[in-house]
Amino acid sequence: MEIRVFRQDDFEEVITLWERCDLLRPWNDPEMDIERKMNHDPELFLVAEVGGEIVGSVMGGYDGHRGAAYYLGVHPEFRGRGIANALLNRLEKKLIARGCPKINLMVREENDSVLAMYEHLGYEVQDSISMGKRLIEDQEY
Repeated sequence: MEIRVFRQDDFEEVITLWERCDLLRPWNDPEMDIERKMNHDPELFLVAEVGGEIVGSVMGGYDGHRGAAYYLGVHPEFRGRGIANALLNRLEKKLIARGCPKINLMVREENDSVLAMYEHLGYEVQDSISMGKRLIEDQEY
C-alpha cells in the first residue's frame, strides 16, 4: 500500500470510492469539494493506493487552531487491513508538523462501526454540539 497526496487525475476514482463508502450526501457536491480542497492546502488530501487502485482517502484541514478530517473512506473490500489507520496516522503527522495541537472530526450518530474504529484509534466522543451554516448552495437537494 502506498499513501500519497491526491493528484488531479485521481478525481473520478476518488468520487467513485466515496460513493462505494456511502460518504456522499445530496447537499455536498463532491466535485466542488475536491476543487475547493485543491485550492486550499492540497497536501492534506491523501489517498491510499493498492496495486494502482485507490482504495482509501482522507481530506484533512488545518485552520491554524484545529485540524480536521473529512471524507475518510476505505473501499469495502479492503476494510480491516489498517488502511484507515494508516491514512489518519499520516494526516496526524502532517498536522503535527504544522504545529496543530488537536484534530476534530464528525461522525453520524448512527454509524456505530465507524465510531468504534475511531475510539480504537484513540479518538474520544466530546461534549460539544457541531453546528453549521451553509454559506454557498452548491445544488438543490
